[in-house]
Amino acid sequence: MSDGVWSDLVGQERAVQIFRSAAEGAMTHAWLITGPPGSGRSTSAVAFAAALQCPNNGCGQCKDCQMVLDGTHADVTVIDTEGLSIGVDTARDVVRRAAMFPSVGEWQIIIVEDADRLTEQAANALLKSIEEPSPKTVWFLCAPFAEDVLVTIRSRSRLVVLATPPSDTVAAYLVRKDGVDPETAQFVASASQGHIGRARALARNPEAQARRRDIVALPMRMRSLADVMSAASQIVAEAQSRAETQCDELDAKELAALQSSWGVEEKGKRPTGYAGALSALKKDQDSRRKRIARDEIDRVLIELMSALRDVLSVQLKTGQPLVNPDVRQSIEEFASRTTAKKTLASLDAIAHCRKALAANAAPQIAMESMFVRMVS
Repeated sequence: MSDGVWSDLVGQERAVQIFRSAAEGAMTHAWLITGPPGSGRSTSAVAFAAALQCPNNGCGQCKDCQMVLDGTHADVTVIDTEGLSIGVDTARDVVRRAAMFPSVGEWQIIIVEDADRLTEQAANALLKSIEEPSPKTVWFLCAPFAEDVLVTIRSRSRLVVLATPPSDTVAAYLVRKDGVDPETAQFVASASQGHIGRARALARNPEAQARRRDIVALPMRMRSLADVMSAASQIVAEAQSRAETQCDELDAKELAALQSSWGVEEKGKRPTGYAGALSALKKDQDSRRKRIARDEIDRVLIELMSALRDVLSVQLKTGQPLVNPDVRQSIEEFASRTTAKKTLASLDAIAHCRKALAANAAPQIAMESMFVRMVS
């Protein structure tokens, strides 16, 4: 594993070599970093940014490296997607930022964590700045697939594709980085299918492990329409509850900051323009809640797919290790009472549901439709 700022890039040796070479001189002004969830797209972009600002090409110890890694460097801007999409107003603000010369570092760096969530208007707003960047500006765009990004942007960006890290590599990282015992590390690395963030969350939280077991057992338990409706409602309700838990404190802080900036007291008079600012804040907060809830649902769908792929593997006698060995008995029993054709149809139903949710379908309806297809 690479050292310095690269130490958290798990199983990405080829990408690290590309980034190292660029940091040492062969620089490109626009980069598109793609890879599956959990492969480390954002981590790669931040590490690369630190290497560019570091006088030693990413030592991981100097002030510049630490500021970038901590998210406090004045010349590194990270655009994360709190809502369902990145709109044109945000894009225009970023373009203005990109036009500035660096104030303390070597480069003015813009990281767009979810470039696939740029609206068409927002992507077009970024295009000219990416086509004709300031001489000391670098863009890092992150997305699952290159095809998710506007073709005119990706054609002007250097593509780096990250791979899903092997389970053994993820397990070794958890042992080294977090002190997880080897047996637990191997289990959560397999269960998370190489998603490092999910593996770390599972390793730290026995409740999360129990919740995952319940999720992967769902297809084996559903026999009737009542089971379908109950499962859909439970998944959506739990996702919304977790979104509220994540957002409530942040929402309150943002409201307090807005009131302070406008000089608004709890029962005092509201100045002209405050109502519009409050409405915009509430809209952004609502969008963030929806995005987090949908991401939570998508994680459930990924777990369901892992269970059904195990079922299919048993049915086809592939001999491959199960992703979910902790529910092996349930998987083998379910595999014996259904067919590979039916399992493939269920996997297709989940894939269709994920696409529908990405297109902003109502979660409850999308989940019910999926489960109906799975039991019919």
